[in-house]
Order: sequence, then structure tokens, then C-alpha cells
Amino acid sequence: MYDLRYFKNTNNGENMKKCFICVVTILFLIVAFNLTFIYKNQNFYLKKLDEKTNIFVKGPTAPRGRILDVSGKVIVDNKKLNAVFYKKDNSFKYDELLIVKSLAQFLRDDKVSETDLKKYFKISQKESYDALLSNEEINELNNKGLSKNKLDYIKMERITSDMLDKLNKKEALIYKKMNDGYNYQIKMILNDLTDQEIAQITEMALPGIIVDYVWERTYPYNDTMKSILGSVGRIPENELEEYLKKGYKIDDTVGVSYLEKEYDELLKGSNAIYKLEKNNKLKKVEEAKRGKDIVLSIDIDKQVYIENVLQEKIANAKKEANTKYYKESYAIVSNPTNGSIIAMAGKRLIKDDIWEDVAKNIINTSYTMGSVVKGATIGVGYKYNIIDMGTKMKDGCVKLYYVPKKCSFKNLGVINDLQALQNSSNYYQFKIAIGLTGKKYKPNMKLNATEEDFLKYRNFLASFGLGKITNIDLPNEENGIIGKVISDDLLLNLAIGQYDTYTPIQVAQYINTIAADGKKYSPSLLKGVMEDNKLSVKEKQVDGIVDLEEDYLKRIKAGLNLVLLKGTGRGHVDASINPAGKTGTSQSFYDSNNDNISDVETVTKAFAAFMPVDNPLYSVVVISPNVSYNNPSNSYTSNVNRKIARAITDFLFEK
Repeated sequence: MYDLRYFKNTNNGENMKKCFICVVTILFLIVAFNLTFIYKNQNFYLKKLDEKTNIFVKGPTAPRGRILDVSGKVIVDNKKLNAVFYKKDNSFKYDELLIVKSLAQFLRDDKVSETDLKKYFKISQKESYDALLSNEEINELNNKGLSKNKLDYIKMERITSDMLDKLNKKEALIYKKMNDGYNYQIKMILNDLTDQEIAQITEMALPGIIVDYVWERTYPYNDTMKSILGSVGRIPENELEEYLKKGYKIDDTVGVSYLEKEYDELLKGSNAIYKLEKNNKLKKVEEAKRGKDIVLSIDIDKQVYIENVLQEKIANAKKEANTKYYKESYAIVSNPTNGSIIAMAGKRLIKDDIWEDVAKNIINTSYTMGSVVKGATIGVGYKYNIIDMGTKMKDGCVKLYYVPKKCSFKNLGVINDLQALQNSSNYYQFKIAIGLTGKKYKPNMKLNATEEDFLKYRNFLASFGLGKITNIDLPNEENGIIGKVISDDLLLNLAIGQYDTYTPIQVAQYINTIAADGKKYSPSLLKGVMEDNKLSVKEKQVDGIVDLEEDYLKRIKAGLNLVLLKGTGRGHVDASINPAGKTGTSQSFYDSNNDNISDVETVTKAFAAFMPVDNPLYSVVVISPNVSYNNPSNSYTSNVNRKIARAITDFLFEK
């Protein structure tokens, strides 16, 4: 028989040889692939090597993206200023006082505190400072166990004003700027320098000194909508941890309020990068890059016009009776089909011709709005089958148990639902509220209103945008005040807008929801972002849909149309525009002497409308708080709100 082991061993040898060749080939291909990949990406790996073997420092500032209006007009821009920065270098010794004295001549400011002057005295006048305690005193104090800090404190207290008067205040201020904050931070020492001054400083070749630019925000339209645009600055201490998690550096410049804050991640630029050379000089290796431009839905021409209207009408109204506590008005113009804000203005008269932009109050200050909300509250009647289209009742007064009689502003006779809106019947709304409790009205009755009754109203109002955060693209939005007391009287007040408070932006969302046939959109200021010179448009999403049949929503629009054509809102808008809307008057209390006690009863006027009713192009909201007050000798109330609304709508439709 044959010995098969011979053949097996031979085959094994050949197989092993083939396997070895195969493995070598695979390894070669892997190495070749990696070498090819590394070659193609050599810049990336060289940069990584550079980062591991060298020290890089991020520059102090970068130009932010611009803020543009809907047509591309620049609302917020950047201005480049020559600047000098200081980065403390602990890798070698140098005379910091030499830097201080060299740069002091370029400083235009010399305002420095006594504390900072004393700190500079300690450093710059070391011998005089040390002599403030004799050797005997030092020995005695040391024997008592006083720490070095305690000794320093005693010396600081002995520095006299005469000693400080001899110091160069500019030098002291430069020293303060160089030593404020953390050692690793790049600190701005000088800015807004001339090219000649920059050349002089560069020639000095001072250690740790960086000559670069600082970027300052500029506003081509001055104070127009300034409070909404926001501001930039250092990261607030209470938000530092959150920013660091996002990859920001501790000394970054960021948007700290409103639009600048909301869209900071788009607007922020990329800082310049510096490399620490062997001679301890910083060499710029990467230029700063500007952030992305954002485009707003704001029409700046309309914004400027509306702000001027507010100032003119407020100033004129202040000449009228009972306007002692009237200071400001707000106006919002938006696209009712998607919630885009076209103009958003708030002006407050401080005194004489000094004005403050208070547009930010549109999202964080609330008022009782009165009958302006009846477009939604009448819907409660439809939703819960308390009334139907065409339901008639004779207008009058309601008298509940232990509650004073409550009436419409006048007896309106027999009215239906449309006429109730047209003439702003309180009685019609009271009957809906009573019906919501499951009872029929009887004089001096008890409703025994429940929290559930209030919730039905509030949830339905919230579906339009009232009493709920609108999610506008701005930080710090506040909700209105939701009343906590449950009572029969207050349920009736809620039905006519005299209990809970709402912000102006909530009123804008509410009227837009009616205009958009029950589709609720979050109000927004951002239209899109510029990327590679192309506008990337932000898509608008429906935020909610009102739970009410289409026919009822159309009925509400028809009623609001009558309000402005021949009802209580007649004259607020030119009738030829065919508008729909609602006016409101409410009573509240005003803190007349800033002691946190509301002591004066005042009147607030509200207006909300969209136009034309059948194809809405614009919605307009105007709120004027405290237009008059309870004056026993004069009941006059200014019609400034109507004048503002008419001026704005005439302008929008070129009337």
C-alpha cells in the first residue's frame, strides 16, 4: 500500500505557500491603499502633525454674518477696527511693565478705579510699596501668624491718594486690561487705532502683543428695531457651561440677546488662528472667516415708516386729555398665510423728543386685550353647541348672585352671531359662558363655574394662539398671566377678554389663525440663510389646527368683516380694502409711581385685523396701553390706536 502521508505533506506545503503569497499580496494591497489614501489626504495629516507638534492660538474675534431684510438691504453689518491684543506667555520671562509703558501713549481713556490704581502701584512702585511696612512691623505681624495676604491688605490700606496721584493712569489702565480674566485668554488692550499707530506698535515687537482687527456691529438704520436685533458680547457666566458643551471657547464673542442670540450659530464667524513660533512670536496661519448672512422677512422700509408713524401719533396724543400715563404703542405687520413678520415696532416716549425702542416688549409683556379676542370666544359657542349660525337673542344685561350687573356698552336689541361680533355684544358672550356651565340664565343665579369651564375657554383660545407661547424665533418669549381664581364673575370676564392677559405677538398669531382658516403658524422673523450666494429658504410648518368646522371659521371671518365695515371698528381701515378684524378696550391698573403697586385704573386699546378678507395679504395688530385713566372730571379717551391702524393700513395698500 502507498504511504499517503507523503502526498498529504506535499499538498500542505503547496497550500501553505499559496496562502503565504495570498496574505502577502493582501497586506501589500492594504499598505498600497493606505499610502495612496495618505498621499491624497496629505494636507489633512500634515495639519494633524502640525497640531500635535506645535502650539496654536485662536484669534480674539471674527466678523459675524450680516442681517439682511427681505429684499437684501443690510440691517446689521460689521466695521473693522485696528486693535492690539495681549496673550500672556509664561514660557519665558519678560518685563510686563515695559509693555505697559510702551502702549500707554496710544490709550485715549484714563478712567481707572482706585483699586486698580493701587494694584498698579504695588507692581510699578515695588520699593515704595514694600516700605509701607517696616521690618519691625513685619516681624511682629509674622509672629502673630498673619498671612502674606493679610500683610498685603495692610499695605494696600496705607497707599495714600498723594501716592496714587503721581501714577500714570493710562499705564494703570493698560496693566488692568492685560491682567484681567484668565491667563490663557487673549485680551484686547487697544482698539480703533490708526494705521500709523498700528505700524508704530508693530515695530516695537513687544512680547505677547498681537496686532489684528476687532469687528464691531454697525446699524445702517440706526436705532430701527434695535431691541429685536439684539446685541453681542462675552458669554454670560450663567450660560457658560451650555456654550462650552456646544464647542464655544470661554472668551468667544456671542449673540447675547434676541436675534443675535437666536441665530448665533449661523452668524458667528471662524476666528483667525495663530501659530506660536520658536521666538515666542505669534504668526497668523489662518484668516478669520465671516459667519453666514441671514435674511429676515422684515421689510425695512415698512419697518422705518411704521416706527415713524408710532412716534408721530404718540407725540400728538400726548397733547390730548387723560394721556398722563400713556407712553408707548406697538404695531405688528405680518403675512397671515404663514406667520412671517414684515414689521415689528414698539416706541416709548421718554421725554421731549427722546424715544426708546421697546419692540422686545411685543413678546414679553402682556395686557388685558378686551373684546379683540371675541373672534375666538364666540367660537366656544359654536364648538360646544351653545349657539349656531344665525342664533338670535335680545341684547341686555346679566345679573349673577352677588355680582354687579354686566352689560354691553349699549343695548343692541335683537342680534344674531354676526351682529354680536359687529357691534361687540358682551351680553352675547356672557350667554355663551353661562351655557358652557350647562345652565340657563336666570337673574341672580349662581353659575358654580368650575375649573373645567375655564379650561374649555383657555384651551380653545390657545388653539388660536392666545394664552400660549407662540414659539416665535426669539429668546425670552413670555406667556401672559393666566388667572388662578375660579369664580362666576371671572368666567364672564374671560369670555370678553377682561381676565387673562396676552402678549401682542399672541394677538398677531390669533388673528393670523383666523385669516388662515384655522391653521396656526408660529410667527417668525427668519426668511432664510445665504449659503454660497444663494438663499436657502426656511420652510414654514403648521403649528396646529383649530378644532372647529370650516363653516364656523368662515362665519367668524364674516362677522369680523362686518366689524370693520360698519361696526365698532369702522374707520380703522379703508373699507375699499375689504378688511376683517376686531377692536378691544380693556381696563387694568397701572403702577404710577414705580412702587410695584398698581394704583391707577387705566384703559388699553387693542386692534387686530387682516385684509382683504377673502385673500389676506397682511395682518395688522396695534396695541396702545394706558391711553387714558379713570379721571372723575373727564372721561375722554384718545383714539390714537385707530389713527395708528389707519396710517399703517393706508400705507400698506397705498391709499
